Amino acid sequence: MVLQNNTVLITGGSSGIGLELAQRLIERNNEVLICGRTPEKLQRARQKLPEIKYLQCDISKPADCERLRNWVLEEHPDCNVLINNAAIVHVENFFQDDDILDKADAEIQTNLLAPIRLSKLFAPILSNNKNPAIITITTGLVYVPRTIYPFYNATKSALHSFVQVLRSQSSDSPIDIIEVQFPAVDTPWHQGNPPDIAISAKEAVGNMIQEVEKGNKEVQVGKVKLLYLLSRIAPKLAFRKLNSL
Repeated sequence: MVLQNNTVLITGGSSGIGLELAQRLIERNNEVLICGRTPEKLQRARQKLPEIKYLQCDISKPADCERLRNWVLEEHPDCNVLINNAAIVHVENFFQDDDILDKADAEIQTNLLAPIRLSKLFAPILSNNKNPAIITITTGLVYVPRTIYPFYNATKSALHSFVQVLRSQSSDSPIDIIEVQFPAVDTPWHQGNPPDIAISAKEAVGNMIQEVEKGNKEVQVGKVKLLYLLSRIAPKLAFRKLNSL
């Protein structure tokens, strides 16, 4: 697909990869819409990109997903691209954290159930417009888990599986189903401590756009390709290498 002349909604669009996507896509598209949980981040995004439209909401809550759908339907009915980008992570020890189950629920709701729910809610809106697409952001960790994340790997692996099934079941639908798997990217998501192998958000998003516009449905950005191959050839070595970084 061509990422221009669209109306695009990006979840988690107020910082990091989402904001970089908004900045790149606003140049060639009719409208870029974003949503996020934090009003201050959304306002800063608007100051940086005055053209964007935003709605403050928490997509981990079903009612807020419906409110987001209604906002788009009423005010931006020509929306034809949904980018499921929002995600959260906890770096915890499963056995030592007394609140770990609450954190698991938060990650599952945000990282997995929200994209599933939004894909269902937005499909009728997207289908009414030309060149509809659902682009879901995952990670190379769907192939090899990082042990500092008790739930993040699992939520993204489940999302990867869901997208594969969705793509198969949408063979009669006009909606393009695309997955983008990112490597480590230097964004505020790492809370000031990105791994040495992290690439810039500009490089990551530029690679993504290039590959999506080539028509690829499962995009492996940067070293994700290498991680995928290594996980197939030598899974134990891949696990050790990734978790020694």
